[in-house]
Amino acid sequence: MAQETTFEPTTKTATPTVKTVKASGSQILLNGLIEEGVTTIFGYPGGAIMPIYDALYDYNDKLKHILVRHEQGGIHAAQGYARSSGDVGVVFATSGPGATNLVTGLADAQIDSTPIVCITGQVFAHLLGTDAFQETDVINITTPVTKWNYQVTDAKEIPEVLAKAFYIAKSGRPGPVLIDITKNAQLQIEDFGPYLKCNHIRSYRPKPQLRFEFIEEAAKLINQAKKPFVLFGQGVILGKAENEFKAFIEKAGLPSAFTIMGDGAIPTSHPLNVGMLGMHGNYGPNVLTNEADVIIAIGMRFDDRVTGRLDKYAKQAKIIHLDIDPAEIDKNVKADVGVWGDCKETLPVLTNLVHKTEHTEWLAKFRDYNQQEIDQVITPELYPQGDEMTMGEVLRVLNEITGGNAIVVTDVGQHQMVACRYAKFNHTRSNITSGGLGTMGFGLPAAIGAKYGAPHKTVVAIIGDGGFQMTPQELGTIMQFGAEVKILILNNSFLGMVRQWQQLFHDKRYSFVNITSPDFVALAKSYYIEANKVSERANLKTALENMINHKGAYLLEVVVGKENNVFPMVPQGCSVSEIRLK
Repeated sequence: MAQETTFEPTTKTATPTVKTVKASGSQILLNGLIEEGVTTIFGYPGGAIMPIYDALYDYNDKLKHILVRHEQGGIHAAQGYARSSGDVGVVFATSGPGATNLVTGLADAQIDSTPIVCITGQVFAHLLGTDAFQETDVINITTPVTKWNYQVTDAKEIPEVLAKAFYIAKSGRPGPVLIDITKNAQLQIEDFGPYLKCNHIRSYRPKPQLRFEFIEEAAKLINQAKKPFVLFGQGVILGKAENEFKAFIEKAGLPSAFTIMGDGAIPTSHPLNVGMLGMHGNYGPNVLTNEADVIIAIGMRFDDRVTGRLDKYAKQAKIIHLDIDPAEIDKNVKADVGVWGDCKETLPVLTNLVHKTEHTEWLAKFRDYNQQEIDQVITPELYPQGDEMTMGEVLRVLNEITGGNAIVVTDVGQHQMVACRYAKFNHTRSNITSGGLGTMGFGLPAAIGAKYGAPHKTVVAIIGDGGFQMTPQELGTIMQFGAEVKILILNNSFLGMVRQWQQLFHDKRYSFVNITSPDFVALAKSYYIEANKVSERANLKTALENMINHKGAYLLEVVVGKENNVFPMVPQGCSVSEIRLK
């Protein structure tokens, strides 16, 4: 074992005696990762991070390293791992282009509150600022897209900085952290004491003490409400408060709608789950936002895709906003009552104060709007009468096969909205998508990471023909390490969402949205991954069953209609109540 064969134990005379080990900065880093509970690392080696990879050679029994094919793939895989497991994802990259290739993933993780720790190598400290080979100022580049970052130039700093990194990444509102370590610090030999995890940083308040007076105000508004409406986001999942949330809405009989990041916090089939919010959300939740008298927002940030025009958003309602990040309260929508805190702590207190209620007539309005949507949109999408297959019917058949128990990872575009609308989820942490940043290319590497984070779950990556071509090289990662990911490409021969906007708002002037694709089946097979293509409805169910039941990774390409649109839709610049069914 590395610690036994490489370290030279010494003892410093002290009161009390502190046992130390003589080790390199690289070894101490890897030991720190083990102390933090890390088992899986995604990464790509290079010159400036070579000492860490050299040390990693001796840690194969404790740390599994997945060699990705591009650093962006590595960080998206770390995101997928964090989202499916609830643990911190870890990625390694070298300096210069290796580090800059992480930036998109950092921005994605920052806006979607995903806890990851990135370790980048850096040139020797004495070369900093000299434009040395593969030197880039990664600290200043990544400052806007990280929760915290830090450059280590002395190995003595590594244990404390690493402990802080994990604490910051996973506490409060989670997010990405980057540690940049110069090569001399990786090589430097020092005496190190025991690794100490961090649980406090002065001036950093990851969550506040409960302010009961605000919770009491919120309960009073809820108890007086005739038309209360809950909007829930990923904060419920990140706070591991799914049970507390379910108890709250069930006691007060509250209709509840999810953001795309909150999907799965309660089962899709729950009677109080009235559907999805936002631009391509369900009809009732959007229209009735502007009829509710009290809106209770929990762990969501009133993103523009949820609110539509802010000057026409829920002006009739009292707003209660529960969030762990005080910056989100009053940022976009002014709250009448702001409850700053961890929803796992605030929700039980609120639940104790609200009355046992059933808002039967109000809930029936959501069902009435839902029936209109079923008649005009959902049935034609899930059970189309034409010759062309639709994305919705593919999701319907997939649901029949998986029973709502699979993890569904989506890329970005029409297929993403269709999947979020129609995929069935019985369990939390089952919906993994790029929400705030909308990163095409996210799907495949994130699915690889999700499989490592939840190895006993079926993981299905649903990807468009455009998004798949942004990170197809990660098929090589699957080939080498055997991640059993099911890849479902919905091919409409267009950049579908852009095409839809060009059709509806730009007089159908299709400007560079028709995309030619390779033979996806042949591409997968060149990576020794089983694959198939289906273009006939009669073969769809069998093809999907073969994909799910196959032992190992599998790619299935399904040819769908070229010019199908995703509805309902809130046009840009419109109120949520102006949502279009057609």
